Amino acid sequence: QAQLHESGGGLVQAGGSLSLSCAASQLTFEHYAMGWFRQAPGKQREFVAGISWSGGLTIYADSVKGRFTISRNNAENTVYLQMNSLKPEDTGVYYCAAKVTPGASRDDYEYHFWGQGTQVTVSS
Repeated sequence: QAQLHESGGGLVQAGGSLSLSCAASQLTFEHYAMGWFRQAPGKQREFVAGISWSGGLTIYADSVKGRFTISRNNAENTVYLQMNSLKPEDTGVYYCAAKVTPGASRDDYEYHFWGQGTQVTVSS
């Protein structure tokens, strides 16, 4: 069974930065597109960023475009999310997900495997 493990969450002041990592195991990582989603308290899970299997295509939610960067290292089976200029509305549990087809996607139903999540809290 594929496993995804997020790390790097924490508490940061508005305007600060955090870098999230997601380590994948028990899957052929380079065959999977990857995505980051988040869920704030009382809200539905929402798409944040996605990256194709090769890393050649990235997509972002409008709310994070220009502030967040998704990247991947296929040799290390890891996907990253660099978050800059953080805002209180970025607070939530951040999940990484793996999609067995190569293209990036905003739709959570297209993702087959999910991590347990890591908490990001941005104080004002």
